[in-house]
Amino acid sequence: MSHGNEPDLFAAHAHEQLSARGPLADRLRPSSLDDVVGQRHLLAPGRPLRALVDADRLSSVILWGPPGTGKTTLARLVAEASSKAFVPLSAVTATVKDIREVTASAQHRLGAEGRGTILFLDEIHRFTRSQQDALLPAVETGLVVLIGATTENPYFEVNPPLLSRSTLLRLHPLDDDSLRELARRGLDVEGATADDDAVAHLVERCGGDGRHLLTSLEVALALAAGAVAERGEVRLALADAEGALGATAVRYGRDDHYDVVSAFIKSIRGSDPDAALHWLARMLEAGEDARFIARRLVISASEDVGMADPLALVVADAAARAVDFVGLPEARINLAQATVHLALAPKSDSAYAGLDAAAAEVRAGATGEVPAHLRDAHYRGAKQLGHGAGYRSPHGAPAGWVDQQYLPEELRGSEYYHPKQHGAEGRLVARWRARRGEVPTDDEGLGENGPR
Repeated sequence: MSHGNEPDLFAAHAHEQLSARGPLADRLRPSSLDDVVGQRHLLAPGRPLRALVDADRLSSVILWGPPGTGKTTLARLVAEASSKAFVPLSAVTATVKDIREVTASAQHRLGAEGRGTILFLDEIHRFTRSQQDALLPAVETGLVVLIGATTENPYFEVNPPLLSRSTLLRLHPLDDDSLRELARRGLDVEGATADDDAVAHLVERCGGDGRHLLTSLEVALALAAGAVAERGEVRLALADAEGALGATAVRYGRDDHYDVVSAFIKSIRGSDPDAALHWLARMLEAGEDARFIARRLVISASEDVGMADPLALVVADAAARAVDFVGLPEARINLAQATVHLALAPKSDSAYAGLDAAAAEVRAGATGEVPAHLRDAHYRGAKQLGHGAGYRSPHGAPAGWVDQQYLPEELRGSEYYHPKQHGAEGRLVARWRARRGEVPTDDEGLGENGPR
């Protein structure tokens, strides 16, 4: 005998089974925006996304962030907090026909029920230009509120008309505190505990990816449970975390943090690329923040290499941008390139030392008045004050340079910049001295790195 509610009973039972046995990341999905771990810059009271959701005035948005930062979760929670219907699609499998069907359903729903529609399009960057164009009319009229999720830069991957009609919200990799909170929740759900170094290893190795952390935690707990000889509490040890990740933890305390980065920079300064790469590998394997490493490279490019290879700063800055744009693990390639470039580059601290010398005199009171010919002459009355009188622009000189006093009269003849003769700096300084009619000394610019 058939009962009309049997399918519902079976569906409910299946849902219960999936909830109990499904992946840990799915079982820990938050039920409200208050339960979301991380992304406080969007979700804290008064912040952009939270304000729109609380007022139920959400317009189309693009959620841009690395994997495992909560894009899908946020989309579902936003929909649950809204009075609108929620329709999820994946750009991997959806077609233009699917978009048209969603649009037609949204039109019918609005007319019949007075209810709007939220379309969640995961991996929107996978949509072709023509597929994205099919979305545009419905988004433009407000018939459909689009929530697009992407790991790729939307300025490159999303059609400009569609992007201009959406609010771009950037999601950040989860910080260590957020990842530890996720691990704690996962342990609570599984009724397990963990050693601090085991959790630390999971946090360090997941690269800000919450899903990766929970998946690895689940595998680690399975390993820990398999090692329990008798029934009792499962406790996660470092060896279990290492086994789940397939990577041995590199012990890295607070002292190591400062000592290793010091060795890294000194190896670059000492022009030893092998040693520099060793310390870089130590930092990356220990889970050091890649942005911290990138910042140190940018500093070293000016502090240690400086004018001897002016492009070193460009290379270091590009590596730093790659850390944000590409992310780990791929960005380690960019960090390695910058490290080797800086290590191989000739070295000069002349610009940095010159600034220190000038700053020391300024602090000692050696300032002086701005020479009249260098003062701003653009505002009304400036010329009557003599500002700019006698100034000669180098742009009008045949050699692109004129002999002119630029220091305050009180500091005439002061020298702060004492160039090195390595690499590009030797060539640049030789031209500079030649313009001034100076003859280089024996150790200035006439050797292998001298003028060409």
